[in-house]
Amino acid sequence: MRHLGLVTLVVPEYDEAIAYYTGTLGFVLREDTLLAPDGKRWVVIAPSRSAETGLLLARAVGERQRSRMGDQTGGRVGFFLHTDDFDAELSRLIKAGVTIEEPPRSERYGRVVVFVDRYGNRWDLIQPAHGAGSPSA
Repeated sequence: MRHLGLVTLVVPEYDEAIAYYTGTLGFVLREDTLLAPDGKRWVVIAPSRSAETGLLLARAVGERQRSRMGDQTGGRVGFFLHTDDFDAELSRLIKAGVTIEEPPRSERYGRVVVFVDRYGNRWDLIQPAHGAGSPSA
């Protein structure tokens, strides 16, 4: 079986990003290992312990990487967070102060709302319709 294991997300600092994604977005910290004396770490978070795909939080090094934080996809939604309780998750995000870009809407693939994380990355929060997994399903 094949699956996508990790996706890199460039962040300014590890601890700030861990606090945001685990506290505000409710992700879990899977791993935080020091790799080098300069402070480079292997930091993996995921939406849940059972999620197959996680995010590797990579501290930006240099202006080139810093300039791409929050806009790694050129303004497109780059991350898709699925939930089985859309209303509860949306309410939790709003209470946590997460920026919601537009009112929730229903699409053939499910209920969706676009939100923006602390660093400017655009996300879809999706409760998939039964039998649908994505807009292309």
